Amino acid sequence: MKETGKINYVEIPSRNLEATKAFFTSAFGWSFVDYGPEYVAIENAGIDGGFYKSDKVCSPEGGSVLVVLYSSELEKTVKKVASSGGKVVQDIFDFPGGRRFHFTDPNGNEYAVWSEPDA
Repeated sequence: MKETGKINYVEIPSRNLEATKAFFTSAFGWSFVDYGPEYVAIENAGIDGGFYKSDKVCSPEGGSVLVVLYSSELEKTVKKVASSGGKVVQDIFDFPGGRRFHFTDPNGNEYAVWSEPDA
């Protein structure tokens, strides 16, 4: 439900929209709606958003926001990310709220995936 003042949509850069779609479809089951050659909207990702054509990348090291996904099966997800063409840049580690790992997509954007401590 849309609510004033709540995060409603995220947009992420993509050097290669076709590679982006293939990766996120394979790794997470997302689907997409094309809006011309330079933009695709995300569907089935938990939040609305899209990828726009850009040579830029998102990285917390560079000061970008970190998009964090959820998984109830972290070990399976890390394998799926790697087999789908992502690069694990930080292996699974514990943090006060659970466990997580970081990866980059085929474009070089960094994301994290987390789970509860006992998941």
